[in-house]
Amino acid sequence: MNKKKIINDPVYGFITVPSDLIFDLIAHPYFQRLRNIKQLGMTHLVYPGALHTRFHHALGAMHLMGMAIETLKTKGHAISAEEEEAVTIAILLHDIGHGPYSHALEHTIVEGISHEHISGLLMDNLNREFNNRLELALAIFKDKYYKSFLHQLVSGQMDIDRLDYLNRDSFFTGVSEGIIGFDRIIKMLDVVEGQLVIEVKGIYSVEKFLIARRLMYWQVYLHKTVVAAEQMLVKILDRAKHLAANGRELFATPNFSYFLNNTISRADFKEDPRNLECFTHLDDYDIFTSVKVWSSDEDFILSTLCKNLMSRNLYQVEITNEAADEEIKKRLISKAIRIYPIDEDEVSYFVFTDTLKNNAYHVGAENINILMKDGSVRDITLASDNSNLSALSKTVEKHILCYIKDLKHTEE
Repeated sequence: MNKKKIINDPVYGFITVPSDLIFDLIAHPYFQRLRNIKQLGMTHLVYPGALHTRFHHALGAMHLMGMAIETLKTKGHAISAEEEEAVTIAILLHDIGHGPYSHALEHTIVEGISHEHISGLLMDNLNREFNNRLELALAIFKDKYYKSFLHQLVSGQMDIDRLDYLNRDSFFTGVSEGIIGFDRIIKMLDVVEGQLVIEVKGIYSVEKFLIARRLMYWQVYLHKTVVAAEQMLVKILDRAKHLAANGRELFATPNFSYFLNNTISRADFKEDPRNLECFTHLDDYDIFTSVKVWSSDEDFILSTLCKNLMSRNLYQVEITNEAADEEIKKRLISKAIRIYPIDEDEVSYFVFTDTLKNNAYHVGAENINILMKDGSVRDITLASDNSNLSALSKTVEKHILCYIKDLKHTEE
């Protein structure tokens, strides 16, 4: 069978599958599952085009990694064919542990278990299945290989993952502020003393990348309506988990039911293979099918939230720089208790507060280093004459007050 396939990607055009092993990994059920997991969760409720999947993203990142390795090789850096294939596998599989509506799921159904951890476990499984041919890819993925720059390409503050998702997410949402000069950044990559750097000629493209990342967070990833939808899904899953823990039998697909009715710890994932196997059969359809069915459930809270999500009647979200006014919150809580058949312990499904954080660049955490003309290496915030970059390195925290929209329109 010819495994040197060509894929027509809407962002980059034709991309190739570089090896037989990579073809076999793409064909594996673990990877094919990513076709059924949207890259941006509930974002399509704001930007209707945002229906691209994690499958798209992983293939795009694989393509950009090929470009990056080619650039470094032309600049005289020794990268063997085995290392090239391994780092390509590492980026291809970097998101394989994502669940459906990943961030909502990680806060409820599989609490305390990150998708990065699950990605590592699934890669371990694949390594065994493929007769240890992923050993080098795993070492790079887990930053245990002596060529640190290979890991930095997979996971860093200017990694291939971010270059693809910013480019791809701006393409599918139509938000032009996220467009970055990914090709110029890749052409400016170099390695100094084993660390990834960007030639000073590419400094403005790096500045644009950081600014685009900040804008995409506020305009797309943390858009108030996206936040409202994701918070509603979190509350739905919270309620379903609560009801299941109290003996209610809720409709769910077999694998979703398993996580709904059992508390699975991080250790359980490693010790009992069944947990990981169940997880690999979960996708967006499991969750949303359940939400559709639960919209007619006898539990008032669960059915109300599910109906609201199905009809896009989302939470009212008020974003402020300071914590929400306690008096306003108390008024909303008392109104909710008065008009809905709920008690004080249940009111947090209808009125609650939370925080949003946006940090475009972490100084000190695998810095983005610029190779200056004199051969010295400087952090981007020191190399740049753009004073705004220092501001981008500060974490911006905003407060949100969320409540059911009916409460706003109900008379006092």
